[in-house]
Amino acid sequence: MDAPRRVAYEVLAAVRAQGAYANLVLPAALRERKIKGRDAAFATEITYGTLRMQGVLDAVLAHCSSRPLSEVAPEVLDALRLGAYQVLYTRVEPHAAVDTSVELVAEAGQERAKGFANAILRAVARTPAQEWVERLSPRDPLAGAAFRHAHPEWIARSFAAALGADAAEAAASGELERALEADSLRPTVHLVARPGEISAEELALVVGGEEGRYSPYAVYLDSGSPSELEPVRQGLAAVQDEGSQLIARAVATAPVLGEDSGRWLDLCAGPGGKAALLGALARIDRAQVDAVEPAAHRAELVRKAVRGLPVTVHVADGRCSGLTPGYDRVLVDAPCSGLGALRRRPEARWRKQESDIEDLRALQYELLAAALDLVRPGGVVVYSTCSPDLRETREIVERAVAERGVEELPARDLVPGMDRVGDAPSVQMWPHRHGTDAMFFAALRKA
Repeated sequence: MDAPRRVAYEVLAAVRAQGAYANLVLPAALRERKIKGRDAAFATEITYGTLRMQGVLDAVLAHCSSRPLSEVAPEVLDALRLGAYQVLYTRVEPHAAVDTSVELVAEAGQERAKGFANAILRAVARTPAQEWVERLSPRDPLAGAAFRHAHPEWIARSFAAALGADAAEAAASGELERALEADSLRPTVHLVARPGEISAEELALVVGGEEGRYSPYAVYLDSGSPSELEPVRQGLAAVQDEGSQLIARAVATAPVLGEDSGRWLDLCAGPGGKAALLGALARIDRAQVDAVEPAAHRAELVRKAVRGLPVTVHVADGRCSGLTPGYDRVLVDAPCSGLGALRRRPEARWRKQESDIEDLRALQYELLAAALDLVRPGGVVVYSTCSPDLRETREIVERAVAERGVEELPARDLVPGMDRVGDAPSVQMWPHRHGTDAMFFAALRKA
């Protein structure tokens, strides 16, 4: 068995059995096995592709199987998915994909399942991928779009609502298809130039990248390993999605009433990306930032990210931080479902459940309420999530406006040049529209 396929199979097993994240496990496995170049690229393609397309692969395998997939041994199902992905979505010769997958079944101690696996994969290989999709796709437009782009139907419905359309309208317009498709595209690496240390123009010249469209600190990088870049190694720059940069900048630039005394707060700071950018901006404005993170190990990540900046890290629950009220500016980057960053974690779309959102809503509102208690009259709270789901975004903000008597500011004014951000005063970004994660933020000013 060749090393790339064995590594891919082992990562699939770790994701399934241990709840591991492929984007963390796979790079480590490639380094450990010293797999590089084309072999590493192949292992990455078949691992991420198999995880991302699991819904379609399972539908095809179920159609070809003589028994329900729930009755198939997990080790066998991992190999079947890996083989089916190669057959349907790569240029690998079908016989090679089938034979190596059957060998993986045997190596996993499932010798008796070799014939079963061989028969299923040969049946899969007789029909092209597009024909399988057309044959198995649901007739309902939204369910069909979800199936074609390998998303659970509830996520497609969530996206449709956030796009400002009902399910049928979103599916008919084609924008839902574009939003779902963007989750399967490799995201461009975004670098942030640390303000006061290096400009985006200088960073782009040094690394051979392109200045960002929206954030004055963003640089796009098409290829290469960011961790090996000299500006990143020196702490002059870091990897950060442009949407995150815009949210941190909005905290520093939102209009407050009265004098800004320089007391800023990041209430949900881990792992520290936004806190670092906010700290760099605070240093320029001679402000001080308090950063709150309840988990000790994540608080340590924040400390490393903000080293040398005017940021004090507190290990505390943001809902009862014990901090003294009177902050001018507060960021609440609330824990969320992460539906806006599905393109970065291929297995996430199948791991998340709609019930997760209901569990998060109470926490999100409690954190926002705590922030409103800590901000001074005339001060601003920026509420953000890496999710477009309305239950985590607009509904939380509208409840705060109704119950706490705060004023919602036009957040679009804080991202000049960015259009199509939604009809509400808040900003909803999208990968297919803006090239960022699907990040949301609203700006609330205390009366």
